[in-house]
Amino acid sequence: MSYTANAPLLPRSDASWFTEWRRTLDWGLVAGAVLLMGIGLLMSLAAGPSASARIGYGDAYYFVYRQAGLAALSFTIMMSFSALDRKWARRAATAIFFVSIMMMIAVLGIGHEAKGAQRWLRFAGFSIQPSETVKPALILLCGWLLAQRELYPKGPWALVAFIFYAVTLGLLLLQPDVSQSVLLTAAFLTTFFVSGLPKRWVGIFGLGGGVLAIALYNLLPYVKARVDVFVNPASVDRYQLDKAAEAISRGGLFGVGPGEGLVKARLPDAHTDFIFAVMAEEFGLVAIVVLMAIFAMMAIRGFRAAARIEDGYARTAAAGLFTLFSLQAAVNIGVNLAVLPPTGVTLPFVSYGGSSMVGMGLTLGLALALVRGEGTRSRGQYG
Repeated sequence: MSYTANAPLLPRSDASWFTEWRRTLDWGLVAGAVLLMGIGLLMSLAAGPSASARIGYGDAYYFVYRQAGLAALSFTIMMSFSALDRKWARRAATAIFFVSIMMMIAVLGIGHEAKGAQRWLRFAGFSIQPSETVKPALILLCGWLLAQRELYPKGPWALVAFIFYAVTLGLLLLQPDVSQSVLLTAAFLTTFFVSGLPKRWVGIFGLGGGVLAIALYNLLPYVKARVDVFVNPASVDRYQLDKAAEAISRGGLFGVGPGEGLVKARLPDAHTDFIFAVMAEEFGLVAIVVLMAIFAMMAIRGFRAAARIEDGYARTAAAGLFTLFSLQAAVNIGVNLAVLPPTGVTLPFVSYGGSSMVGMGLTLGLALALVRGEGTRSRGQYG
């Protein structure tokens, strides 16, 4: 029998989870992440050899190989978590949160100290920064807790979410890690806002945040120094910010050429915190505009996908996760452009950093799981 235009369409014969995952995954966000990882590998070729020589590694491509391995690991984590449904994403995030909290407690006792901060655990030659995994796990868990207020209004859901946030914030400040604390707070407030922030909490957060900021400025010398770099530049050393600004200016429209930049040999954190300046110097304004456009596309696409979700938990948590991702990128770029104080925050998927790559893979993987195929599943499936 021949096929005719009026013949009915055949039903799907392949109803496997893989087919469903492939059909509902937001491939635009995946493509954006892959592009960023590719740019990160390119920039590791530019800045990695200088960092290897400065630290004393015999292999000039030490950081290049590490970056390639970390990008592969981050991609695997992102795609693996994106395959979870919303119920299992919550369960996985809950387990990761409590394990990360235990590791953060361990950091205070046996953690590795670097640059005056105690943030890492070392195992068999590898360093792990548990604060990178606790952030996305906390945001997803709090998103679910806050959404339960719609179903069970009398439960202490907001209080429990705030306690989890406060414990995590306290452990971060004890390290101390103020930059990550700010990112976490912004993402947490986003989840609260999206879930319906009670008016009384606005005043509580505002007053508490103001008091804490003043206390940190007066109690932690490195916080005071970083703020003073921005507020009163004549009173402190602005070496890193000045060199980054010079590199961006030197790059012009199309850059000085691959390998011809100078800033990567002058800044100790050129392959991490200031990779944006390295890129601007060697590839120019056109390249960094493209980079910022990728981040902007991913942020807009992510927030729009989150806004279309009917399920309160998924909508709230996804908004917080995309805030975590996009704000970290904005802060790093702002520091490189000298419009924000130095923070030590990496550029997602582009800067070198094992824990950061793993944390960003987890963040985007959980977000992809939440926005995957929104509107095609019933609300009750994700209880």
